[in-house]
Amino acid sequence: MMLPDYFLADVPGGPVLTPQLVTDACITLKQNRTRHLVDRTTAELIELLARVAGDWLEPDNPFRRRALEEGPGVMGFSRETLNAGLDDFFGSVTEESLRALVTQDVGHPHRLERPLATEQDTHEGRRALAVGPELLVHVTGGVLPNPPMTSLMLGLLARSAQFMKCARGTSLVPRLFAHSLREVAPKLAATIEIAEWRGGDEPLEAALLAQANCVTATGRDTTLASLRQRLPVPARWVSYGHRVSVGYVTHEMLSSRMLPEIVQAAARDVAAWDQLGCLSPQAFYVESGGRFPPEHFAEALAGAMEKTERVQPAGPPAPETAAAIAARRRIYELRAANLSHTRLWQSPGSTAWTVVHEEDPDFKPSCGHRFVPVKPVANLTEALKGLDPVRGQVSTVGLGAPGPRETELVTGFARWGVTRICPLGRMQIPPLSWRHDGRPSLGDLLLWCDWESSARW
Repeated sequence: MMLPDYFLADVPGGPVLTPQLVTDACITLKQNRTRHLVDRTTAELIELLARVAGDWLEPDNPFRRRALEEGPGVMGFSRETLNAGLDDFFGSVTEESLRALVTQDVGHPHRLERPLATEQDTHEGRRALAVGPELLVHVTGGVLPNPPMTSLMLGLLARSAQFMKCARGTSLVPRLFAHSLREVAPKLAATIEIAEWRGGDEPLEAALLAQANCVTATGRDTTLASLRQRLPVPARWVSYGHRVSVGYVTHEMLSSRMLPEIVQAAARDVAAWDQLGCLSPQAFYVESGGRFPPEHFAEALAGAMEKTERVQPAGPPAPETAAAIAARRRIYELRAANLSHTRLWQSPGSTAWTVVHEEDPDFKPSCGHRFVPVKPVANLTEALKGLDPVRGQVSTVGLGAPGPRETELVTGFARWGVTRICPLGRMQIPPLSWRHDGRPSLGDLLLWCDWESSARW
């Protein structure tokens, strides 16, 4: 399938970008928003997005096929991992999930179209309209395609013109998604621009930020801080910085009946996007006192990782990453030779996966690429003490626990600062209405206009 050079990132080798070109593109996007997007109904936009998502679930969809053909070489994931990730993402985008998102964040879908009142508003003689920014700028980070595609959908629901700046080599799938929108709604696609350039090009970024009414940004905390300092005062800022995620398994799950299911779910979470997302588990905290010890969980997880590798192989890491994985393995090999409570399981002849059992509860960042420690703990209190170095940075906890204990554990994690808790096996598949970092993803983009009527209705 040949794609037209519609977006700036489509041009082979990349166009010669200048600040003036970026400025002109932003002005055109705003004009196209007024002509083609502002007056669209929420129902129209939801139907369009759900239709495009459904198309991506079809194996013969040309955009999906191209993503699977080119993605492994560009992004570093195996075809099987990319295929599973696309299924999970687009399977969550339905008319029902989109309506739930809008209703959750604004109270009623039509509040993005005209002033409406809730029951409380009616009592106070007030209506309200939610309004999206004129130009929404997205600065993306990382190779995972789900966050930028979600950002584009949120921007359309907000009726915003959008300029997405991607890091070098990361625009393939978001660009294909934008082209799939263009195929069914060319006028709406005219409100979107996608470009690639290396971060730190201050003249280009200054031109882009000067046109923005709202900026969303993901990436390293230092990068985000630099961008925010250069953002014009009137523009709003929505950022998602460094986050980590972990799994927590209670002792009740370490039984002959439950263990096979729980380790398979844990393996799915580790394998998804090769453990490179902020929702990927970087460690599993496993309670002692069950039918089997946490070490047995680690051994079973290694077996599940080996089976997963056969059907969803890991992508080859960069040479420097492979060297880092090998070096960390050697450290644990030495510890295992001298400490009875440390054990190591690893993929033979490759760096595809690694499982470590160690009794030190202190959290240490994983090197990703399916390298995960299992840490035995007595209870939640001990786990949270081990996680204290990353308090405020834990995005998701994948929970394996029986029903009677779930409320207690969720409450404990929430009060400590975790913003999302889900069953193991679904850590990389958040619902569309997920409150990213505890904030409303669509609502964060909007401003409200309250209309205090002269008469009650």
